[in-house]
Amino acid sequence: MATQAQAAMLTTEAVSAHPTDAKSENKDIENTKEEVDHSVTDSEDLDLERWNEPRANAYRYFATIFAFTIMGMNDAAYGALIPYLETYYNVSYTVISLVFLAPFIGYSLAAILNNKIHMRFGRLGPAVIGPLCKILCYSVTSARPPYAVLPVIFAFSGFGIGLLDGAFNAWVGNMEHANDYGLLGFLHGAYGLGATISPLIATSMVTKGRLSWNTFYFLMIGLAVVELIFCAITFRKATGSQYRAVNPLTTSVGGHSRTREALYNPITWICAFFLFCYVGVEVSLGGWLVTFMLRVRHGGDFESGMVVMGFWLGITIGRVVLGFVTGRVGEKSAIAAYLLISVALELCFWLIPNFISSAVFAGFLGFFLGPLFPAAIIVATKILPKRLHVSAIGFAAAFGGGGAALFPFAVGAIAQAKGVQVLQPFALALIAVILVLWCSLPGGFKKGGLEASRQNRTTARESQSTSMWAERASRWKTRLGLSEWSS
Repeated sequence: MATQAQAAMLTTEAVSAHPTDAKSENKDIENTKEEVDHSVTDSEDLDLERWNEPRANAYRYFATIFAFTIMGMNDAAYGALIPYLETYYNVSYTVISLVFLAPFIGYSLAAILNNKIHMRFGRLGPAVIGPLCKILCYSVTSARPPYAVLPVIFAFSGFGIGLLDGAFNAWVGNMEHANDYGLLGFLHGAYGLGATISPLIATSMVTKGRLSWNTFYFLMIGLAVVELIFCAITFRKATGSQYRAVNPLTTSVGGHSRTREALYNPITWICAFFLFCYVGVEVSLGGWLVTFMLRVRHGGDFESGMVVMGFWLGITIGRVVLGFVTGRVGEKSAIAAYLLISVALELCFWLIPNFISSAVFAGFLGFFLGPLFPAAIIVATKILPKRLHVSAIGFAAAFGGGGAALFPFAVGAIAQAKGVQVLQPFALALIAVILVLWCSLPGGFKKGGLEASRQNRTTARESQSTSMWAERASRWKTRLGLSEWSS
């Protein structure tokens, strides 16, 4: 740093002495300053929050747990209710699949606006806007509106969930010992818990209680109201001014926004497409599994609903149990192993035409797929600089949520022509793509490789920056010497 400061002083003196020469050097100086700024900003990564310090963080963490539980209930309810929505509205697979596609609009907007909302309102923004969007969606849905209204109102739910998903993943994923203590595992385990109990509740209401499908959404209204109160109280001091104080540089030195800087980073896109495909597999299986078990494996209504509950229960247990294993083995190698096992399980699920074996394979498939989402967030925090965490992780998580909209819709559209049995080869192909994307991340498969790859890039950038300053300082000394000699 001393070398950089001395060189900067020499450069400043030379600019005043030789304005014409300075103009030709101006662009290089600005680029070098940006590189130095990045190396300085990266030192912020040493300053990580803890989940229980200050005490307000503990209450906020429990609020995120509750929010993710409702998020899981929201996503899993579609699959359990699809057969009844199809009957009530008398529409085809393709048309009913629009309830999956519509939230993609909301997810996309959340991916773009996440950082702006943080800068304006802090974490309080997503904590309040997200539940409000869900309350609006559930209130309209509970009234059993015309089918054309459902896709529109589900877009609001997608926006709210996208904001919460990106904001809370970035916050918890950047905490100290986020993986070692299982913080992300418990967070996403809460999502799995919500997704586990949601089909059970919805199916029981319809099959055992003889209630209409929309009754489930009255329950969701009450839970979303509690979520709004809980999040608003716990995050009330996490305002925009506080967030800007911790993250003072809202743009890069070159004038580009953090979101734009994150989008130019290839790691952001690898993580985004990884989550896009993963969430697509997760929600496609969770969304169409009941229909698959009813019409391909010829199960009963309640029994088929229990299979999807077993799938989500597997995801829940996998995120909590394997979350601890993943951190100790190393994210790259552990997740690669889980994906290979998932490929084998999916093949068995597809090729063995038996209801009971399919139910068992569904549970184990959920178990090994469960840790993928939290592992991707941890990897992003280890590879990306802290200044990009909210923008990059928020974008990747919200973009990934789009997979929950697009792929289940694609399954429904294809199933309209080929039958719902297309679910299994479709899921198998997506798991293979996820494995390829995971292997393309830097750092190799040794434990600590991710941190080493980031440190190597940081060291190389600092070394390049220092050498460039020294070279320019030497050049200006030569020019000043020539000027004095000529005079």
